[in-house]
Amino acid sequence: MKNLKVNEVFESLQGEGSFTGVPSIFVRLQGCPVGCSWCDTKHTWEISLEAETTPDTIMQQSEDSSQWFSANECSLFALFDKQGYVAKHIVLTGGEPCMYDLTEFTKQAHNKGFSTQIETSGTFEILTSKDTWVTVSPKINMQGGYKMRDDALARANEIKHPIAMQKHIDELDSLLASMDQNMLPLIYLQPISQQKRATDLAVKTCIERNWRLSLQMHKFIGLE
Repeated sequence: MKNLKVNEVFESLQGEGSFTGVPSIFVRLQGCPVGCSWCDTKHTWEISLEAETTPDTIMQQSEDSSQWFSANECSLFALFDKQGYVAKHIVLTGGEPCMYDLTEFTKQAHNKGFSTQIETSGTFEILTSKDTWVTVSPKINMQGGYKMRDDALARANEIKHPIAMQKHIDELDSLLASMDQNMLPLIYLQPISQQKRATDLAVKTCIERNWRLSLQMHKFIGLE
């Protein structure tokens, strides 16, 4: 595979969606043109060649940075070993991880006994192992102008939709209407920034629709 541009690597608990509470190795990739206004990782948007650095520099950082290092699958697994990570679930996030072809990395991860998960906006083709769990957080009418892909929605194991108001649920309804109703993935609503109005709306809608609620557990308990 072509080398990945890696913004961050750390071990923690997954705080969202179906794998909430699962020990995980997070690999945050650099680059995202989608432009979500509420994004909490805007430092990953731009890929500046001047920002390239070494894995050691990245692993020593304690604050968000737009710096990144280049890595292939072998060097990433070697880094996991060097850090002494014990989690067996890998989360590929960003940025927008599906800007990259992740097929070889995810296949090798499964061969080594890991499970893998990708968190994507659904605006890029998803190139990954068939066994990778795909979390699509639909990004609709964002400033980057990217459209949701039907093939990304069809590949999703779960749709985790950030909401702040009723129009966000209406947008999700429109997306779901275009899908095979007999093959819908798990549906999670996630209140943006844990706002009370958004949380109340998410709870009400989840009960009405028999959907699921996703809260950012890691933010409640102070995890990265």
